[in-house]
Amino acid sequence: MELKQKAAHISETLEDLLGVPTRDGAGDVLECLILTILSQNTTDVNRDKGYVKLVEKFPTWEDVCEADVKAIAAAIRVAGLGNQKSETIKNFLTWLKDEHGALSLEFVHDMETEAALELLCQHKGIGIKTASVTLSFACGREVFPVDTHILRISKRLGLIPSNCSAEKAHQALPPIIPPGKAYPFHMNLIYFGRRICDARKPLCERCPLTEHCLYFRDNLQA
Repeated sequence: MELKQKAAHISETLEDLLGVPTRDGAGDVLECLILTILSQNTTDVNRDKGYVKLVEKFPTWEDVCEADVKAIAAAIRVAGLGNQKSETIKNFLTWLKDEHGALSLEFVHDMETEAALELLCQHKGIGIKTASVTLSFACGREVFPVDTHILRISKRLGLIPSNCSAEKAHQALPPIIPPGKAYPFHMNLIYFGRRICDARKPLCERCPLTEHCLYFRDNLQA
């Protein structure tokens, strides 16, 4: 089965199992970017706690931009990697204000997707995953962010090579995703990774995709 056909079958199977996720609608682009930076290498719960602490301490993006980076780090400590993330946030906001005159990213809606990705990824601490999540969730773009669940499952299902890096996966996976399915496929793979295809103890007995799975073939198939 060629890769596009396999990806389409996997997408359909996951929708039968988990439903078809839908976006909530366009959100504030800068807010989404900051949330996504905070989400790096932590849980959604800690990301949200970090964001709440940040806006409690600094009610406006102007306040964050003018704040000392150590104060920002202290506010977002619960999200982990506070020093690193505070530098990323502070530097990006400073650049945004200097370059565009306002602390808003709404102009991204008018940019081509590749140009928007390039704009965001030029900044230290903002990689292709962070940029892709921002454009997907805040702008409704047909981009395909690759997190740890998606990388693991895509390798197990043979959609990408076993030695494929996350960065290379962001290039390899989008061309085989069924048209219009980038967001639901992304979300369903995450749900599937959390509920069934665990990193250490996958629940293969509950999996409807074992026919495609290299892990199942190599480790569990009789």
